[in-house]
Amino acid sequence: MATNVMEKYVETARERGEEERLKNVNLDDWLPVTSSRTAKWYYSAFHNVTAMVGAGVLGLPFAMAQLGWGAGTVAIVLSFGITLYTLWQLVELHEAVPGKRFDRYHELGQHAFSKRLGLWIIVPLQLIVQVGTDIVYMVTGGQTLKKFIELSCNGRCKDIRLTFYIMMFASAQFVLSQCPNFNSISAVSAAAAVMSVCYSMIAFFTSLVKAHPAAAAANDYGFKATTTAGRVFGAFNALGAISFAFAGHNVVLEIQATIPSTPEKPSKKPMWLGVVVAYAIVALCYFTVAFAGYYAFGNAVQPNVLISLEKPRWLVALANLMVVIHVIGGYQVYSMPVFDMIETVLVKKLEFSPGLPLRIIARSAYVALTMLIGMTFPFFDGLLGFFGGFGFAPTTYFIPCIIWLMMRKPAKYGFTWFMNVLFIILGVLLMLVSPIGGFRQIILDASKYKFYS
Repeated sequence: MATNVMEKYVETARERGEEERLKNVNLDDWLPVTSSRTAKWYYSAFHNVTAMVGAGVLGLPFAMAQLGWGAGTVAIVLSFGITLYTLWQLVELHEAVPGKRFDRYHELGQHAFSKRLGLWIIVPLQLIVQVGTDIVYMVTGGQTLKKFIELSCNGRCKDIRLTFYIMMFASAQFVLSQCPNFNSISAVSAAAAVMSVCYSMIAFFTSLVKAHPAAAAANDYGFKATTTAGRVFGAFNALGAISFAFAGHNVVLEIQATIPSTPEKPSKKPMWLGVVVAYAIVALCYFTVAFAGYYAFGNAVQPNVLISLEKPRWLVALANLMVVIHVIGGYQVYSMPVFDMIETVLVKKLEFSPGLPLRIIARSAYVALTMLIGMTFPFFDGLLGFFGGFGFAPTTYFIPCIIWLMMRKPAKYGFTWFMNVLFIILGVLLMLVSPIGGFRQIILDASKYKFYS
């Protein structure tokens, strides 16, 4: 009797397990990260360009103004090298376990830190980064759309509040957010990547024209702040803004999940090719805009360098329109993993039925939330520093190094071990100081700002 009961229990458990497995498979076929695995290496390239060359690049001259030539150059070059290395680590770790793919950042974290701890370490940080970036993109989209309209009208149009421009920008996101997965936004992402390169080059060349020897000689290249406290906190904020500029890590595993993989042709090969191409474009955009923008305006440069540029009017207007197009695509690249998380929780935990009604309601609610926060706190420079330090520094600079040490176990006190430990220390310091500067800048901006103005 006991044997029959046990056999029946085992059979029921097996059926239940098989049902759960099939449910997960079907859910993966519906979720935005895993529903399509047909991407090519160039999909990786333009998704990564769209993810990185965005609002952050426009803030690099302002970061230089808070750090000066020496410290600013070191910070940008060092960040470029460290983040390229940690991005390579994530690409390599995507299929570190034979027969398994870590399609999401938190899945890799769960494997390294344990199922529960990994979830609590990675998911909050990743959400801060992705939601924070979307909020900044709401602000950037609204500001640059406003600048484009003002330049195009040349004073003939009625002045409209920034709040309404943010709402106009958000209207496009309500529509595009219904695209089911990464591959379905490939055309939008490709257009955004092209726009990012174009407006970066416009910012570079117009800054060079502005920075003729007579004008440059009149610029002040001293620290932007006049007090010691202002300089220190300004430097903290600048470090956060620089870390914000290197943001692709938070979506890299999700992008790699869209590439097909076999033992003979693992996904890491086309993914890494795409990353190398993307980082070459990042180098072209970041170093030219950062140095030329600072050289052209000195410490008078605006938090968004395009706001500092006025002539030629038509070209600056075109650059701002390009930014609008780019951040439309960038918003989608960062929101897709968030949609994946939201829909997973709604279906798995709250037992909603997957389908179009769920997608429309959940994604529209998310877009509305980021729009509302962006309208309430449109402080570009402070938001870059705060989110850059609090979220980007851990997920970009040192968590990949920690996971690498845990999973690959390089020889203790060897070169690889020392390099990873050094990057962990630098990343932790960046995480501690950057949000302080960013939060202070938000307070300063808020003291002079009238909400929804």
